[in-house]
Amino acid sequence: MNYTFFLLLLTLVHSTFSSLSPTDRTALESIRDSLTDMPGSGFFATWDFTTPDPCSTFSGLTCTSLGRISALSLGPNLSGSLSPSISNLTHLTQLVLYPGLVTGPLPPRFDTLPLLRVISLTRNRLTGPIPNSLSSLSYLHTLDLSYNQLSGSLPPFLTTLPRLKVLVLASNRFSDNVKPVSSPLFHLDMKMNQLSGQLPPAFPVSLRYLSLAGNSISGTIIPLQPLIDLTFIDLSMNQFTGAIPQSLFGSTTTSMFLQRNNFTSINSTSSVLPQGSVVDLSHNSISGELPPSLAGAESLFLNNNRFTGDIPEEYIKSLINGTTKTLFLQHNYLTKFPWNSGFELPDSVSLCLSYNCMDTDPVVGLSTCPIEVAPLLSRPAIQCSRFYNHSSTG
Repeated sequence: MNYTFFLLLLTLVHSTFSSLSPTDRTALESIRDSLTDMPGSGFFATWDFTTPDPCSTFSGLTCTSLGRISALSLGPNLSGSLSPSISNLTHLTQLVLYPGLVTGPLPPRFDTLPLLRVISLTRNRLTGPIPNSLSSLSYLHTLDLSYNQLSGSLPPFLTTLPRLKVLVLASNRFSDNVKPVSSPLFHLDMKMNQLSGQLPPAFPVSLRYLSLAGNSISGTIIPLQPLIDLTFIDLSMNQFTGAIPQSLFGSTTTSMFLQRNNFTSINSTSSVLPQGSVVDLSHNSISGELPPSLAGAESLFLNNNRFTGDIPEEYIKSLINGTTKTLFLQHNYLTKFPWNSGFELPDSVSLCLSYNCMDTDPVVGLSTCPIEVAPLLSRPAIQCSRFYNHSSTG
């Protein structure tokens, strides 16, 4: 008798604390109806609505003790669209859509999901704008909508959410300019969109990762000067101008990609780059002498600029001791490579010095140049003469 009573009690407890709420069950049915497994995907194989307890059998589901869905992870390899019924899962803290071919807009009513902390809907074919209802998500920590086909202007509220730390909107079709940022972000990625205009006047000093590559943003990058704790910065393939602030060459910066802009100078820096760092300043209009402090980078791309003068001995030492493994200085106006015949480059080093203004062809630094580099070892003398005469009279 006691055993029977125990089983009855266990059943009641299980029913009370595990059974999915009717509201969430109805929402799941709508979500299931709007999505389909692509060939080879079996994500929905466990979604049998005749089962008494979807919380313990449905893949991608996490429930509270009261039978409310707290986390929903869909996919990968699904097609279809996202049902508006997602907005009825009012206890949701995490919403994830893995890569697939899901199309259509984002769910319109995020204001009914006040507990959301993570939204990750990446690498699908979602379209349309970011809904204004996202502005109500005061607990949102991570928003990743990357690699879709979303469009429209970036809503101003997006970078003012009070707890947002990670914002990833890479590879979409967002336009207009980058809005002022007051959220305490440490990761901001908006690369490969259609953003234009100039940078906002300030960014949070909490930023560690910043990527705005592949847009049409112009003006100077002075607003980034206070970001002394950045470890990764990618501003490549934009239209930035002016000087590169000294503060960006900090002891924490392990990856700096500023290539293919219109930068004209590097503010003097004495900071030592961290071991293993990568710095790419190629394809700009940077003039002046090479900064000795950049010699510590493992990979250093300064090619296709307007650098002049002798190559600092610090660069030579860094090559010989193996600290620098890649040094590209081709297509500048450099005049001397202080190489001693007793020096020997490690086999792992790639050095390119072609198409500069050296009196004699360098004994090293030609055989490891990229294939696309011009076959001429040095610039024509008349080019060098005109450049230096213009510089001295300018």
